[in-house]
Amino acid sequence: MILLDYKDRRPIYEQIVEKLKDLMICGVLEQDSQLPSVRSLATELSINPNTIQRAYTELERRGFIYSVKGKGSFVADTSSIRALKNSELKKKLSSWIEEAKRAGIKEDKAHSWVAEEWTIIGTKSGGGANE
Repeated sequence: MILLDYKDRRPIYEQIVEKLKDLMICGVLEQDSQLPSVRSLATELSINPNTIQRAYTELERRGFIYSVKGKGSFVADTSSIRALKNSELKKKLSSWIEEAKRAGIKEDKAHSWVAEEWTIIGTKSGGGANE
């Protein structure tokens, strides 16, 4: 489910936040599904439970999960998570387009690059998302 990269400069809790967010965005963790308990995920990943708690706290602060006292943590509305991710991707695309224009890349060339990469990545991943 979650693989940690100990060579990554980011703190472990940030990696966990990012991995769980990705699982929510791609639909592996569906809205209102329960997350593993802090202890069980800490055991599974062989890390301190405080690290998992910090990740869950950050996810809750950002609105990605919610807690039910005595029951655990659950995935919040995934449509808002996807909308946020789409917004982030659009900003990255805008930045890339600006850089390509400054480099003198023509629109048709940029389109062909995107289409080519879309096909290559779609082949590797088995299709890709519809949005």
